[in-house]
Amino acid sequence: MKLIFVRHGQSEANLLHEFSNRGRKHPLTEKGRLQVEILASRLAAYQVTRIFTSPLMRAVQSAMILAEKFGAPVEQSEALREYDVGIWEGSSDPDGWEEYRAVNEAWMLRGEYERRMQGGESFDEVYDRFSVWLGKLVSEYQNTSEALLLVGHGGLYRIMLPEVLVNVSAQFSLDHPLYYTGYVLAEPGAGGLTCLAWMPDGADSIAAV
Repeated sequence: MKLIFVRHGQSEANLLHEFSNRGRKHPLTEKGRLQVEILASRLAAYQVTRIFTSPLMRAVQSAMILAEKFGAPVEQSEALREYDVGIWEGSSDPDGWEEYRAVNEAWMLRGEYERRMQGGESFDEVYDRFSVWLGKLVSEYQNTSEALLLVGHGGLYRIMLPEVLVNVSAQFSLDHPLYYTGYVLAEPGAGGLTCLAWMPDGADSIAAV
């Protein structure tokens, strides 16, 4: 099996610099739709058979564009939702973004996993929902030739991929953020899930793991 972790295309929330991690608002921009269509062409060689997506609108819309290109079924999963930022949801306040930065660094550089944005999820809570679901997915499909595409979010993948990919460190993930439609290709190995390619911008640039 192959796993392809994909970040959604540009959304209205990205342009507004607004936290939008709950509900169903802030669709893709026209540029975002085009980004996803281009990504579909780049991923054509993988012959994706199933698509799983975050329930947030920008991810679902990205998944549906990809599904149309691949003719693959789409299933929503809360495990792929962006992590909750608590009181800052719906805000573009610079203080919220400063707290976001500080909490990310606390999680990834100092292992302060119980820390959270005010009213939001802790690292441990995100890890529990993401890793358990992913583990079941890998267990179900690891002996198949299927290519599974997982549409999620930049923040989620930044903190979680170093936890589930044996050859990716937290520092590497911080240094190589996934931009719109950036993706990571992985497959199961003897030691666990291994990153085969880290494509930060969804184009031809590969960050060496």
